[in-house]
Amino acid sequence: MLQTIRRALTSSAGRAFLELLLVILLGVVFNADGAFFKVGTHRDTLRQASTYGILACGMTLVIITGGIDLSVGSILAVSSVSFSLLMMHMDWPWWLAVIACLVLGSALGSASGALVSNAKLQPFIATLAMMTFARGWAFIYSEGRPRGSLIDSFQAIGQGTILGIPNPAIILIVCVVITYVILQHTLWGRYTYALGSNLQAAVVSGIKINRYLILVYTYAGFLAAVAAIVLTARIGSGQPGLGLGYELDAIAASVIGGTSLAGGLGSAGGTLIGALIIGVMKNGLDILNVSADFQQVARAIIIVVAVTIDVRKNVRRT
Repeated sequence: MLQTIRRALTSSAGRAFLELLLVILLGVVFNADGAFFKVGTHRDTLRQASTYGILACGMTLVIITGGIDLSVGSILAVSSVSFSLLMMHMDWPWWLAVIACLVLGSALGSASGALVSNAKLQPFIATLAMMTFARGWAFIYSEGRPRGSLIDSFQAIGQGTILGIPNPAIILIVCVVITYVILQHTLWGRYTYALGSNLQAAVVSGIKINRYLILVYTYAGFLAAVAAIVLTARIGSGQPGLGLGYELDAIAASVIGGTSLAGGLGSAGGTLIGALIIGVMKNGLDILNVSADFQQVARAIIIVVAVTIDVRKNVRRT
């Protein structure tokens, strides 16, 4: 029994869970006015963490393959703007606009995957190009200004609750479950780990490398569109500046949750905990009235610490 507990606590998800407990403990210790203990505070945390978590689910698969995706924040923005324009200027029903948004995000993700797999570009370069492309089109489509406002029935996706649980949190859980099933119970998941663990061995084994790389980046683009729908419904309009820097939060959530930047290691559960850590930290800093500028500094420090821990862990493994 003790060995089982010890193994659980030393796993990537177990360490992430302990980190989450530490962040919550710090929030309790440093919260003077009691805002940390209010139910509304934690609902806001869940809403905020949901966007990062949805993006991080797709990012986890990409990082497991040994890649990186810098474009998810920009795909979120162009999907948000496109959705709003379809509803407001073309009078599409919101459910049809949602489908179009998901198709757009998947297509952009697939294009990134094609650049990595077929054109043999480094993931950093390929997704950096897609990040610039998507962000540029978001500003072109919207003419550089927010597009809204959206109907109440759609905004309930981002602002409503079910049994007291925010709808974005429920959508996040669904995404985590789907990601878990993909990674643990499908051939796609096994090949994803294989690509990150030993690419040459995967090639020799006959795995269709290009097909599964494109599939991974398509999934990341699809979830970026899902995050766009949730965030657009939450704020009530499509904006070209949405998602700026969110790719860093998604990477941080994945790495904090135990996904190795060296590839071949990661889990959906750990990513969920990593996203909650990011959400709790951001909300805690807001409660403490820490400025947005200093919050960016704190985020950078967290990313550096998480990557340093990951590098040292990989050195010990080798």
